[in-house]
Amino acid sequence: MQLYINPSREEWSNLANRSLADDPDIEERVRSIIRDVRENSDEALLRLSREIDSVELSSLELSRDEIDSACRKVSPELKNAIGQAADNIRAFHQAQKRAPVEVETSPGVKCVWKSVPIEKVGLYIPGGRAPLFSTVLMLGIPASVAGCKDVILCTPPSKDGVCPEIVYAASVCGIDRIFTVGGAQAIAAMACGTKTVPRRDKIFGPGNRYVMKAKQILSVSDVAVDMPAGPSEVMVMADPSANPAFVASDLLSQAEHGPDSQAVLLCHDAGFAREVLKFIEAQKKDLPRLETVEKALQNSFAIVFPDTSDMVDYANFYAPEHLIISMEDAGTIAESITAAGSVFLGNYSPESAGDYASGTNHTLPTSGWARSFSGVSLDSFTRKMTIQDISREGLANLGGTIISMAEAEGLQAHANAVRIRLTNN
Repeated sequence: MQLYINPSREEWSNLANRSLADDPDIEERVRSIIRDVRENSDEALLRLSREIDSVELSSLELSRDEIDSACRKVSPELKNAIGQAADNIRAFHQAQKRAPVEVETSPGVKCVWKSVPIEKVGLYIPGGRAPLFSTVLMLGIPASVAGCKDVILCTPPSKDGVCPEIVYAASVCGIDRIFTVGGAQAIAAMACGTKTVPRRDKIFGPGNRYVMKAKQILSVSDVAVDMPAGPSEVMVMADPSANPAFVASDLLSQAEHGPDSQAVLLCHDAGFAREVLKFIEAQKKDLPRLETVEKALQNSFAIVFPDTSDMVDYANFYAPEHLIISMEDAGTIAESITAAGSVFLGNYSPESAGDYASGTNHTLPTSGWARSFSGVSLDSFTRKMTIQDISREGLANLGGTIISMAEAEGLQAHANAVRIRLTNN
């Protein structure tokens, strides 16, 4: 983990650059997978499971018996934990519901703005080294609260079957259609539809570079997606009131996500930074994912900013996925933060609380996209629709304005659509 002392603003761009270079081989492979799924439907999915996952499947969808069997394998202790997390996530997202907005913009002209649930939603949940059953809750619960009628889940197959915790979390969310399809082929199946996997209106969920590239390609013409995403990241802003052991644990918790994850520390003096680095060295030895952590720490760094305003400015410039403010008066400092996926205040708000059970959503923009994208919320599972209800008197009051503007734009039929109503009873 590199240490930088008060870098100039000209150096900030290099320090904030964590995007991975495009790999033409990955794009070519993903495009070939998409073509294969379009042309060969389920046959392609079954063949790709053999080639990529080394799993021979007889069916792409879990049966009711298979779902029930998987759920029985989850321990009562974990079921209770999932239940508490689900309750908190549901409460936070339920509170985001908004009543329709109705405005009479002028006499006889009523305009309405309302949220409408997206009907057909697809969730992608990675398997592999860390099957993210918590992400099932983060996506499935707001989909349910929003009123999405048709929600399916895709997750990669393995020789041992689908992760039972993923299946159980899906059942808690009311999702009973689970497909054993992974990678870019799962995204293609949900975007294009196959004989077995139904086409979706919007796809949510994280994944590796193949999954992300598939979402990027297919979002241009086939399906809506949640947001751009890349490797996970955390930034910790700390002053002398912070506990360096806590800070080290937060940096490590993000580093274990993947070898291309990034952990960043901003603090006021080099002595504190070095103390945090010592705790990192001590704590990481006991982590089972040590190799992953070591690689992530090679991408990570600490910066000493003697001035808090520079620290805040750099945080906004970097736009982290997760931002922990372990500083005195953290709430006041947070008011100056304009670009972060999710913010955690004080010494007792670890990023892992947001990842699992506090109630906020952990599906967040990375790679600087927090400057322009929000994390997943209830709104992500809805679209906004407007309604207008205009009386004859309302149209009479507004008609001259519409006709003048339409004729000025050379759109005579637009003007006629108003004029004919006003000249015929």
